[in-house]
Amino acid sequence: MHQAWPIALPSCAGEERIRGRKVAVKSDIEIAQAATLKPIHEIAGKLGIPSDALIPYGHDKAKISAEFLKQNGKQDDGKLILVTAVSPTPAGEGKTTTTVGLGDAMNLIGKNAVMCLREPSLGPCFGMKGGAAGGGYAQVVPMTDINLHFTGDFHAIGAANNLLAALIDNHMHWENQLDIDPRRVTWRRVVDMNDRALRTVTSGLGGFHNGVVREAGFDITVASEIMAIFCLATDLKDLEKRLGDIVLGYTRENEPVTVRELGAHGAMTALLRDAMQPNLVQTMENNPALMHGGPFANIAHGCNSVMATKAGLKLADYVITEAGFGADLGAEKFLKIKCRKAGLSPDAVVLVATIKGLKMQGGVAKEDLGNEDVPALKDGCKNLERHMRNLAKFGVPVTVAINRYTADTDAEVETVRAFCEGFGVRAINCTHWADGGKGTTELAEHVIELCDSGIAQFRTLYGDDLSLWEKTATIAKEIYGADDIIADKKVREQFARFEREGYGKYPICMAKTQYSFSTDPNLLGAPSGHHVPIREIRLAAGAQFIVVVCGAIMTMPGLPRVPAANAICVNDEGQIEGLF
Repeated sequence: MHQAWPIALPSCAGEERIRGRKVAVKSDIEIAQAATLKPIHEIAGKLGIPSDALIPYGHDKAKISAEFLKQNGKQDDGKLILVTAVSPTPAGEGKTTTTVGLGDAMNLIGKNAVMCLREPSLGPCFGMKGGAAGGGYAQVVPMTDINLHFTGDFHAIGAANNLLAALIDNHMHWENQLDIDPRRVTWRRVVDMNDRALRTVTSGLGGFHNGVVREAGFDITVASEIMAIFCLATDLKDLEKRLGDIVLGYTRENEPVTVRELGAHGAMTALLRDAMQPNLVQTMENNPALMHGGPFANIAHGCNSVMATKAGLKLADYVITEAGFGADLGAEKFLKIKCRKAGLSPDAVVLVATIKGLKMQGGVAKEDLGNEDVPALKDGCKNLERHMRNLAKFGVPVTVAINRYTADTDAEVETVRAFCEGFGVRAINCTHWADGGKGTTELAEHVIELCDSGIAQFRTLYGDDLSLWEKTATIAKEIYGADDIIADKKVREQFARFEREGYGKYPICMAKTQYSFSTDPNLLGAPSGHHVPIREIRLAAGAQFIVVVCGAIMTMPGLPRVPAANAICVNDEGQIEGLF
């Protein structure tokens, strides 16, 4: 089995030194471009979707019409499976790859299963993380289309976001009947790119004809409240209501101003109408996958759309979905925000781990990960343990998928298996990167067993009636292993104000580094006894949650010293190279 690092790589075949051998390695993009795709209407047929219910984007991807989803589907919902992971490292974990491999395996053993995934952002594609279509022989395709523009959903979200920004500035430029205070506008523009220079800008310069001068800024599109609303709305009517509920800023008397008062929600809904219909693609093994929405889990709630997930539950017997980054971020928000708001009840959780990732958690340098190191692996398993214990608090059964690399030794795999067994959790060796669905059939059979056992007793981490401060502290203590949260007087007053304004029952969406349970990205393993500093809190009235920004996390990422974009090009045959 040959496996490349699950990060952006040049598309040409390379070499990886494994146990003293040089092994030719195909990149993800080369593997994906060699796939045999079926017409999308054939893939839709597996879910009982007729051709006239599709809105095709070429021959290999389509949207499913909202009218079909309203009127069709099974009477009983299928089983819901969440795929999450240990804390991410540069060695890679592989949630999307495992989600695809598990879905392919379920279909391979005769089950009616569909995958529900997030759409990729251009930011990571051109930055350092890469895309979000899986890897190796467990990918959704067409990979390049999915990672670059896809069906235009993110462009629609960005347009709706920036239309609102333009309407706010235009309103202040003219009579400003709502008395919006330029100093208290909270709405920011967005662009789907990592661009640190846009984090803070001054707009309206160049004279009175250019509007009101004020301090403004940009977030990445996936951090927009509209992205969160897009993924939590149940239909167009709900979408329009949520857009109208957005608080865009405050008056000079410090009273909130909503999008509904500005009269922008209708036009914003119009821009998002077509995008709200879920996208249908296929895996390399020609199994159906729904891809819709894509908030990051370190700065937003990290899950695909409620519409796609609910559609999957009506169309298939098993729905496998993922949540971003480690379980402390993505799974926590999936279980606490998405499931709470959408009335979903998951039946099983798959926790993805790699031997390399766990060894890095145990202190092994990246260049030494190819060497067997059982003591470091045992130390790194503390991170895995924390995630298993956290997930148990939600009442859903857990299994561990060991996403295996060639360099992993049997002794290392057995170490993780035995460690998990000590907690009553089964850890299963998976080779889907190299073998596709057949490399994950054991995991599929066990997950089906967990789902069909009916042992899940889903519960949320806290009740709606706790104060916002207590909810935040509960997450920090119960999930991050912290002693407490800390914040200055201004932030504490903001918590109290949001409660006075009627937002006290909202759940908390933590914006925090993905690399550590703490707010220090360099503090690996399973740290405890630390404090979580809260820098600011943001109201997301349309999404119906409170964003708590911790430590140095940014809602507009920057590019690395050597961006992945430097390796991307179009070759003489018109094919994209270097995306992975």
